[in-house]
Amino acid sequence: MSVEVTGVDKGSPAQRAGIQPGDVLETLNGHEIVDVLDFRFYQNEKKLVAVYLRNGKRRRAKIRKGEYEETGMEFSTYLMDKQHSCRNKCIFCFIDQMPPGMRESLYFKDDDSRLSFLFGNYITLTNISEHEVQRIIEMHISPINISVHTTNPELRVKMMKNRFAGEALSILQRLAAAGIELNCQLVLCPGINDGEELRRSLSDLTAYESVACVACVPVGLTKYREGLEPLRPFTAKEAADVIDLIDEFGDKMQKERGERVAYASDEFYLLSGREIPPAAYYGDFLQLENGVGLWALLKSEAQKALEDQEPPKAARHISVATGVSAAALLKEIAKSCEKRWENFRCDVYTIENRFFGPLITVAGLVTGGDLLEQLKGKDLHDGLYIPSVMLRQHEDCFLDDITLRDAKEQLNVPVIPVNNDGYELIAAFAGENL
Repeated sequence: MSVEVTGVDKGSPAQRAGIQPGDVLETLNGHEIVDVLDFRFYQNEKKLVAVYLRNGKRRRAKIRKGEYEETGMEFSTYLMDKQHSCRNKCIFCFIDQMPPGMRESLYFKDDDSRLSFLFGNYITLTNISEHEVQRIIEMHISPINISVHTTNPELRVKMMKNRFAGEALSILQRLAAAGIELNCQLVLCPGINDGEELRRSLSDLTAYESVACVACVPVGLTKYREGLEPLRPFTAKEAADVIDLIDEFGDKMQKERGERVAYASDEFYLLSGREIPPAAYYGDFLQLENGVGLWALLKSEAQKALEDQEPPKAARHISVATGVSAAALLKEIAKSCEKRWENFRCDVYTIENRFFGPLITVAGLVTGGDLLEQLKGKDLHDGLYIPSVMLRQHEDCFLDDITLRDAKEQLNVPVIPVNNDGYELIAAFAGENL
């Protein structure tokens, strides 16, 4: 394979070597360039020999550059290739539970090993080529995030509706044997891959020294499940049983490795009614993206930040809106601020998810429509603070394309997103971001 150069930075090493837009890059120092991982790995040498095509004729260019300096070549896409999509039909797939009529990009199912390393995306190993497996091992690309769900090959086939899903577990074994650090995810469905099946999965995964973390999260169920596999949410007792089983393995790993390895997501604690463990329980917080330790970290950071934060310079009365899951924590943090600062008041509003259904409780899936509908007519005082995860990544709009500007105009107050960071949250409450 080869990739077309679409641009060359002025004065860059590539331009000095004579490479031009339209040239088709084939190899660097004899290594075939297929995509961004090949390019980024092999471009780090100070001396490069680039073989490329220009008008169908093969040419060579010697590139001189500093170690780790960029060559200056640009390509049509970041990956230098098409993004790999998922070929599974998982019974719990959230995208299959999306309503029609939304933005096309929201229906794309990602399953790309390159994005696992570059951005922390999770892959199933059912859509990975032998070339990619060998490259991960040879380049020692770590960590790789894997959606495992179960280590029972037959059950994995049934859950993912892919006849190769069971065989793909052998790739996990190869990566583990090569010492590639692995973060694993298990989406648990009650009566399917919990109980003894969960015990089997945890036993298998924690046996690999290179498995750094196993995150267990409950299946997310929207109201749009017509024609899909019958699934139900966890009961409080079932959620408690999941936590007990995970803690059994976590305690064992703590004694053997000095770290727990296996964790239940915050949602399991909320479902069971149990208190979420303190921040120290979660070690290095390797699975925050799966909702493991988010609550504990935010609470710990906010407590520390509040000790040093000066009170607001002027009286403040603000409002906060969040999903059902995080509402209790934000109310607790708000009360701590009110107790410490005499000139501060905060109203926390819990936004129910009417768009996806009441079983979806995380802030990241609250839509602009639900926010506006449930806050309409409320006195939001000096401004409304929302978790930044309500917005599309790198964008200023909600999942339903309502923008921050729309929200501000309809609610008639500033609408201010705040990252999931306790220090930033306390500073925002104090008005430091104004």
